[in-house]
Amino acid sequence: MTLICWLHPEAGLCLTGGMSTPPVAATPSRAGAAILAGGLACGVLDINGAFLTAWVNAGMSPVRVLQAVAGGLLGADAFQGGPGVAAFGLLLHFAVAFAWAAVFYLLSRRVPFLSQHAVASGLAYGALVYLAMNHAVLPLAAQFRSLYIPGTKPHVPRLAWGQFGVHLVCVGLAISLAVRWATLSPAAGKA
Repeated sequence: MTLICWLHPEAGLCLTGGMSTPPVAATPSRAGAAILAGGLACGVLDINGAFLTAWVNAGMSPVRVLQAVAGGLLGADAFQGGPGVAAFGLLLHFAVAFAWAAVFYLLSRRVPFLSQHAVASGLAYGALVYLAMNHAVLPLAAQFRSLYIPGTKPHVPRLAWGQFGVHLVCVGLAISLAVRWATLSPAAGKA
């Protein structure tokens, strides 16, 4: 029953820990607008933050950054690819951005605090995304990559302050403010 309420809040009362919680009103157009706005804001700001920090820290070009993103699935051979591999990296980047926006949107429907306090919750969500990416997603991607690319090295999580700051502002804050805007704005809910 609880899983149904997480995915379909309009389905009825949700039972969690013996207490019933009324469903949160959400329409498909508002959900789509929130996830679209959050994913686009996050995707554009985060990739530009990555471009900037990679250029400042290592002199890397945007194409090389996008090849590194594609390398999450393609391995080191991604750096030998051209614009097609970079485009694939950009596609992967936006897929991840939309996924994190969808997670925040779904959480914000169940935990109103997230939308009511968008700045604080956005900064916290950015920190959570940074930790999840570096301690779960990237290590799991390396394990998966090792199934089809022999000699794949495991991902070793490290704290990169520049990227941490980018995640706070360009990921978490961007998503939370975009979701708040899309769920509160009368214009955002019109299909």
